[in-house]
Amino acid sequence: MDSLLLSLQLFQPLATFLALAAFSLLLLLLIPNLIARFTSSPHNNSSKLPPVPVVPGVAVIGNLLQLKEKKPYKTFTQMAEKYGPIYSIRTGASTLIVLNSAHVAKEAMVTRYSSISTRKLSNALKILTLDKCMVAMSDYNEFHKSVKRHILANVLGANAQKRHRLHRETMMENIMRQFNEHVKTSYDLAVNFRKIFVSELFALALKQAVGSNVESIYVEEIGSTVSKQDLYKILVVDPMEGAIEVDWRDFFPYLKWIPNRRVEMKIQKMHVRRTAVMKALMNEQKKRIASGEEVNCYFDHLLSEAKELNEEQLAILIWETIIETSDTTLVTTEWAIYELAKDKKRQDRLYEELRSVCGNKKITEDHLAKLPYLGAVFHEILRKYSPAPIVPLRYVHEDTQLGGYHIPAGSEIAINIYGCNMDKDRWDKPYEWMPERFLDEKYDPNDLYKTMAFGAGKRVCAGSLQAMLIACTAIGRLVHEFEWELEQGEKDNVDTVGLTTHKLHPLLVKIKPRIH
Repeated sequence: MDSLLLSLQLFQPLATFLALAAFSLLLLLLIPNLIARFTSSPHNNSSKLPPVPVVPGVAVIGNLLQLKEKKPYKTFTQMAEKYGPIYSIRTGASTLIVLNSAHVAKEAMVTRYSSISTRKLSNALKILTLDKCMVAMSDYNEFHKSVKRHILANVLGANAQKRHRLHRETMMENIMRQFNEHVKTSYDLAVNFRKIFVSELFALALKQAVGSNVESIYVEEIGSTVSKQDLYKILVVDPMEGAIEVDWRDFFPYLKWIPNRRVEMKIQKMHVRRTAVMKALMNEQKKRIASGEEVNCYFDHLLSEAKELNEEQLAILIWETIIETSDTTLVTTEWAIYELAKDKKRQDRLYEELRSVCGNKKITEDHLAKLPYLGAVFHEILRKYSPAPIVPLRYVHEDTQLGGYHIPAGSEIAINIYGCNMDKDRWDKPYEWMPERFLDEKYDPNDLYKTMAFGAGKRVCAGSLQAMLIACTAIGRLVHEFEWELEQGEKDNVDTVGLTTHKLHPLLVKIKPRIH
């Protein structure tokens, strides 16, 4: 969810907007104000921010054309090589300050946090998050502090992880069973890694959220029984797609009164279907509770401990744990298997470490602290393929300083996590995948925040411990019990989805059981 605001791939209505003669009078009225915006701070300050030049003749839309049909996080990183780690761009009516190094990013997230702690959401995200009613997307206020305490207490905190450990172990056993069944029945054929992994990961998410692995459920508003596969589409796939939907009015807020039916109807449909499914799931759990059956899940916890929440807020918070558990860990694990299957030397090195520590025993979470190379693989995947390459925009609500530059109130901040993790001043050969870099003694082996992937400061990712436990245990068991080889053509199959580092096409790999 965290990288979802800047893609111009879907920004086709821009051409229509520029062509409409009906806007002529409006633009004439706005031009004096726009010129004032484009010639005022931060660039007239003595500590002048490097600006990225706009395309001549289209100053009103700023740098938007330079981002069109590209990966914004990669475009920003390329711009950083020319303009430095902090610079400004124009996105329609807004000034966007882009941060591309860990130093300035941490300054923004920690030192200057009080001045830029407000979220700036797209129109799509306002609907999908019920206007910031999520831990990850809320402003830093009492609501955020309260719901973060709840999610840490029942789902993501250290004690909560201990209580949910059985669910994770069951997930891993089911994954390994399905890979073994594939070997028995289709030994010579490649296996769709994602199909197996994501199904069990979604089951884990449902257990933690509502207490059971729901195979199907009748949804009254939809008028039919929804299968588990369709549940995943409605609760995870569709919202992820909707979150990267860019409404051109996001860049021209003074034109928000102009309808954009295509986007509005698409997002609203997603919201209605998700709301209906969440209502059905919650009603089933209320029946269970009324019968006297209690389980350790987030829904039961919130009903008991967060009585101040209304039904809509409750549904969004439960849904948040489902989508975040189901997506980000998949990204990390799938790319790890891709890199290891491509690089037999490093796959063998990891296997030898696993063998030396675990022998013929199954790898468990108790072994992770004794497996430094496995930890290095995990952190190097996070560095190169951060699931959230751009932090959702933040709004500067008071004048502040970043990287020695004056940042005026009214600016927006984009923290380019991908750019931070590709910074040549910090990382040797940053575009190469080299887990060994994290074996350097300068890194604390117990530090989860070696890269910028989990953020920093008060908004540091609440799910970092769970991500590490699931991904590291999964990678360890998969390599310990199978040899991995990419299917022909998979080496170059590295395209990603929209703004994210989510692999566009499911990973296809050939597997062979190891003989211990």
